[in-house]
Amino acid sequence: MRAEIRAMADEIQQSLGLLRRSLDWDSAVKKLEELNARAEDSALWNNPADAQAMLRERNRLDRAVGTQRRLESGLQDNIDLIELGEAEGDQGVVDEAEAAIAGLRDEVAKARLESLLSGEADANDAFLEVHAGAGGTESQDWASMLLRMYVRWAEAHGYKVEFQEESDGEEAGIKSATIKVSGPNAYGWLKNESGVHRLVRISPYDSNARRHTSFASVGAYPVVDDTIEIEVLDKDLRVDTYRASGAGGQHVNKTDSAVRITHMPSGIVVACQTNKSQHRNRDEAMKMLKARLYEQELQKREAAKQAAFDSKSDIGWGHQIRSYVLHPYQMVKDLRTELETSDTQGVLDGDLDPFMAAQLAAKVGAGGDEAA
Repeated sequence: MRAEIRAMADEIQQSLGLLRRSLDWDSAVKKLEELNARAEDSALWNNPADAQAMLRERNRLDRAVGTQRRLESGLQDNIDLIELGEAEGDQGVVDEAEAAIAGLRDEVAKARLESLLSGEADANDAFLEVHAGAGGTESQDWASMLLRMYVRWAEAHGYKVEFQEESDGEEAGIKSATIKVSGPNAYGWLKNESGVHRLVRISPYDSNARRHTSFASVGAYPVVDDTIEIEVLDKDLRVDTYRASGAGGQHVNKTDSAVRITHMPSGIVVACQTNKSQHRNRDEAMKMLKARLYEQELQKREAAKQAAFDSKSDIGWGHQIRSYVLHPYQMVKDLRTELETSDTQGVLDGDLDPFMAAQLAAKVGAGGDEAA
């Protein structure tokens, strides 16, 4: 085996060892076997909430254990193929196996990154909110571009996207929108996107073709299930109903069933208009409120290391996490990690993985508490 490939295989083997330790392999395999046995119990669904929580945990462990076994087997199989190909003088087999090992290195790197998503709510689905900043049509158009970017990212990863609320801008774009992103580790990936995003471009709405700077904020919150107790008192709520509105009927129903809930002690406001039933919209809005309150509690635990995202703060210069410059040059730069790229269109089309990975690695490397 060539020295270069041997070194690559050794690097992969070392990374796989680290993955095993981070997973606590023996305990994970034992717990997965126990959960698989519980899943066969017909009495499991007597308590649907407990059953769903258990199945989520089983699926998480099954993915982690299955990925580990597949990667370890793939490495050994390709090492064996190289040795066989060299013994038989079949260079085609050797080349194919070497290419497979190179691919495994990328997969192992991704698996190691995902292993960092070990926070209390990282495995949960997520609510993602986008709000336009001051600036009228410019910022509202930018908010709609951000919303599209996150929908594209989610769809590229096989996540399910459901629109919960959408408020149109006066001329173009949106004032605000909330989507629910469902899939493995959705919150873990999206949580670090919370903050203010800045756009610099030649305005398509300016007849003089001047350069404009626009701001929009993003907030991500974990979807919480009934196993997590979040106390919400009726006396603390103001519930309003109104006629649903949205992007030409594309995402929401035009009925009088939309519900807005204000949690008066915290000032948190949530809304849902995705269902025809006012009752179902209220239930979904309550889930969103509990998600916001839960995320707020998680953020308090990390307050000493990272300022919590505050949806009531000014959406402007002082709260930026990322800058998107389309003129006079092309660049997207994350202001936390200093990662940048000139592929602005790729990013706006949902290629956010490098930024998410860099921020996650930076937080862990700095000793950040990944419980939030």
